[in-house]
Parts: sequence; structure tokens; C-alpha cells
Amino acid sequence: MHNLFQNYGFIGLIRIVICWVLTKLFYRPARLIRKPFYIRGRKSISWGEGFTTGVGTRLDAFSNTNNNNNDNDKIIVIGDRVQINDYVHIGAVESIRIGDDVLIASRVFISDHNHGQYDNYNKLSNPDIPPIDRPLISSPVVIEDKVWLGEGVCILPGVTIGRGAVIGAGSVVTHNIPIDSIAVGVPAKVVKIYDRQLGKWTSK
Repeated sequence: MHNLFQNYGFIGLIRIVICWVLTKLFYRPARLIRKPFYIRGRKSISWGEGFTTGVGTRLDAFSNTNNNNNDNDKIIVIGDRVQINDYVHIGAVESIRIGDDVLIASRVFISDHNHGQYDNYNKLSNPDIPPIDRPLISSPVVIEDKVWLGEGVCILPGVTIGRGAVIGAGSVVTHNIPIDSIAVGVPAKVVKIYDRQLGKWTSK
């Protein structure tokens, strides 16, 4: 308690206690949900033991009429001991799966959908149509166990990030990232791989 007081001060500690009580009442089995916390489509979202959020976390799950999801299926699934920091936004219409022991820094954006389709011909995605009126196009996102997403990372639809990967701050992930790797940049590219035989990170 003394360390908490030193870290957060009196007012901050009171806020933490209030958030802890609300978590135990309304957000089990999470460890701590810090307010403000924004959630849409609660019945389509699940999280595991030890889930922790920073302030301003936003989770949006809403079924896309263009996919075959059953409304009772979970659209966003978050594993055990996942820690999300301040102002993270996760939005899904089809499927976002986050594994166990994942660490997500502040201001990260994860989405499985776009307004429109831009890699082939789609007459409903041309620039003359307002973006809000373009069809939602989705592709599942998977973030495997023990991934670390740095500050300001953006994860786009259809991406799988392999177990143990690290995504550097400010990166935009547009393609799959292999296990045990470090990827940085816009778009994110692998720069290091963990060599398990040598027991160290090596440049690609």
C-alpha cells in the first residue's frame, strides 16, 4: 500500500481502489479495469484472468452483416494476464484473438476491418462514395502469446503476429510477423530474430 501511495498519490490511490471495486463487481475475471473504459458489444467480448487496462481503453465489437458470424460468438477474445495501457482502441466486426501474457503499450490501434476494399476492383469503394457509406471489409487478426506491442502501434486487418514477437513503437503492421522476431517501421519489417540455439537476438 505504501508503494501504491508513493506511485499514485492520495487521489490516484482512491481512483485505483474505486476502479478495483468496480472491476470485481462488473468485469470479472479481470484484474483491474481503469476508468474511463468504453465498451460496445459486451456480449461479443471476453477476457481472461488477470486482464488489466489503462485509462481510456475502448473495445468495440459489432457483427458485420457481410460475414457469417453467429451473434452469440465472441468477436474479441482476450487471453489471460493481458495488460493494455492507456488509450488503446480495439475494434472488430469479425474476429480479433489476443493470446496470453500479451503486453500492449499506450495508443495502440487494432482493427480487423476497413471501410471499403482497395486491393481490387470494387465499385462501392471508389473515391466518390463517402467513406462511411463504403462496405465494411474484414479479415481476422491474431496476436499470439507473449507478444509486446510498443507505443502507437497500428495492427491492420488480416494480420497474425507470432508468439513472442515484439513490434516497435509507431509501427504499422500490414503483413504477418513470424514468431520470436522484432519488427519495426511503416510498414513493419522484421529486423531481428531470436536464435534459440544461441540464446540471443540476431540481426536478420
